Amino acid sequence: MKEKNHSYNIATLFSGAGGLDSGFTKTGKFENQIANDLLQAPANTYSKNHNVKIQSVANFNEEPKLPCYIVGDVTDVNFEPLKNIDCVIGGPPCQDFSQVRGSRDELGITQVRGNLYSHFIRALTRAEPKIFVFENVPGLTSSNGGAAYKMIIDDFENLNVKWTEIKNKIKKGPDSAKNYFLIFNGIVNSSDVGVPQKRKRLIIVGVRKDLLNLTAEYDFIKKAKQILKAEKSLLRKYPITAMEAFEGKTIPELAEKYTRIMEEYRGIENDVGTLEAFAWKSKVWDKLTLDVVEDYLISNDIKPKDDDEIEVAFEEHKQVLKELGYYGKPLDGKTFDDDSNKIPKESDAVKSRMAHIPPNMNYLFVNGTEWKVKGTMSNIYRRSHPLKSGYTVMAYGGGGTWSYHYEKGRSMLTNRERARLQTFPDDYMFEGNRSQVRTQIGEAVPVRLGTKLAEIALSVLENVKN
Repeated sequence: MKEKNHSYNIATLFSGAGGLDSGFTKTGKFENQIANDLLQAPANTYSKNHNVKIQSVANFNEEPKLPCYIVGDVTDVNFEPLKNIDCVIGGPPCQDFSQVRGSRDELGITQVRGNLYSHFIRALTRAEPKIFVFENVPGLTSSNGGAAYKMIIDDFENLNVKWTEIKNKIKKGPDSAKNYFLIFNGIVNSSDVGVPQKRKRLIIVGVRKDLLNLTAEYDFIKKAKQILKAEKSLLRKYPITAMEAFEGKTIPELAEKYTRIMEEYRGIENDVGTLEAFAWKSKVWDKLTLDVVEDYLISNDIKPKDDDEIEVAFEEHKQVLKELGYYGKPLDGKTFDDDSNKIPKESDAVKSRMAHIPPNMNYLFVNGTEWKVKGTMSNIYRRSHPLKSGYTVMAYGGGGTWSYHYEKGRSMLTNRERARLQTFPDDYMFEGNRSQVRTQIGEAVPVRLGTKLAEIALSVLENVKN
């Protein structure tokens, strides 16, 4: 076994701006040797924050200089330098699984995007890491009627057999492959582990089978579940809120702020005058007490065991905010070198519309009024709730998909507010224009979720044979 203060080498694919990587390196136990993605802007962000050089695929293949960020198509990357990697992490874009292997008439992933998943597999066969972490969208479990998901699980667990088929399709890679035992395979809600955002991800963690015995398998499964399902924490029951992340204080400390925020919405149903608005008045507003703790419990449907549990939960909130570097550091009025906290300019029409939509409501609230807008998704012009976790940060889209602040006088979130919902450190500086930075933040794995995955990886790496 390696000493516990040893740094382990990781490689990431589909790295983006480095959310998952940051979670691993934040532990102080991992050093990233290789990152890769297709676009230059996230590479620039990653390079700035992780102090690595950027290489093109051609330059890397000719003369690899580690650590580095490889900009270019993963299908062209020579993974020979991955031989000393302890852990491979990443997740191919979800479009990768529109069609899958396994039909009677055709073998091999037929879509071009399908190659991306195959090259994640290729990285495993080349590096033969002790552990890998694969993440993706929850919808992958039902894609193609579940066929894609079943294929992936089968590939990881029987890679020595499946690799021949995959290799024949992509026409590159080594001759053999190791099998992996899955110590975790399921959907995780990031808010359960202290991320102030409702963001579900499919997580699959595999350990090389040749390194395990039955006792180790059981122990690692138990540890992974304990961490990702927050079994020793109250965060799953008492989620951290968007307001706590933005204001840098816990719920009890924000009593005055909360009351002021909500008082601004008093009587809004009369201004809007729709059935939807009056229904909100009776179903939501009338049930509020404007006591911040009571309304937090009501808004999140929490039934406390006792007062002591509530106190312990908010102490845990404070500890998480301190770990994230947010405690005592409100974002309001704070400037950043990358201008990420600059409030975006918006049209008068959008400002007026949002002034008539209260927390936790969306475009439907003003349907049938002068502020109406067409929409088909619930996230259109949806305003954050101060006492709930933030909504999933979107990477793309116009027409009201940018996420909106809980304060009545505010509309669109800043990119730095989005970054806090994704638990990026405040000293993480982003490169690119506003839309590019939005995409980088929205596509990232929350840094704190990455840290929890790193804890699982450490529990394995520090307790298996070399």
